[in-house]
Amino acid sequence: MKLKINNVNKIFNNDNKHHHVLKDISMDIEKGQFVSILGPSGCGKTTLLTIVAGFQSCDSGEIIVNSKMVSKPGPDRAFVFQNYALFPWMNVGDNIRYPMKQQKIPKGQREKRLNELLEMAQLTGKDKLYPHQISGGMKQRCAVVRALACSPEVLLMDEPLGAIDFQMRQNLQEELENLWLKDKTTVLMVTHDVDEAVYLSDRVIVMGTDKGKILEDMYIDIDRPRNRDSKSYLEYKMKLTDVLKKCNNK
Repeated sequence: MKLKINNVNKIFNNDNKHHHVLKDISMDIEKGQFVSILGPSGCGKTTLLTIVAGFQSCDSGEIIVNSKMVSKPGPDRAFVFQNYALFPWMNVGDNIRYPMKQQKIPKGQREKRLNELLEMAQLTGKDKLYPHQISGGMKQRCAVVRALACSPEVLLMDEPLGAIDFQMRQNLQEELENLWLKDKTTVLMVTHDVDEAVYLSDRVIVMGTDKGKILEDMYIDIDRPRNRDSKSYLEYKMKLTDVLKKCNNK
């Protein structure tokens, strides 16, 4: 077991009012699995992801990565934000080097890993360019391989393609899948896009608006690369869309 989320509860207090966002949320994620969390706005998807990251604590329950309890951010978990959060004053190479420097990885190892990651992300020769000089797709790939630089146990992604227009989105999903297939890091991704979840995931978990209650835990049993027009692909999309519709109608 790579990641265990065990009976997590989170309550926000605003103006003396208690808002129970997550109640007794549990899930186990195996090593190398790509798991997506779907659900309507306000169901607690991102809150859960940030608790796993250690950016905020839960009120009760526990997060365990590789048998170790999570209490704060750590190099065993890497996070990709929706807007990529690349440092604009650093070029592509330095952005990718940054987490390795933070972990005090020796320079020779850093440069070897940098070259591996640039090749993996099809960014070889682009390391001297700055974020404003590269396309949205390159920024996305740079953000993902920067997160992978220190070989985290778990990669956490909060709508990593949420800021991308529809036309480019499918191409980037394919690029993201190719990156993941090369490294096979355990992934937990939040998305609101059913097609994206079916295309990328081994497993899709649907959370509802009732304190994040898990409404569906669906394994996507389709060979990769996936054909978006195949009968089985469209059936998975339809099933997940129906679960979300029922949730929104409550």
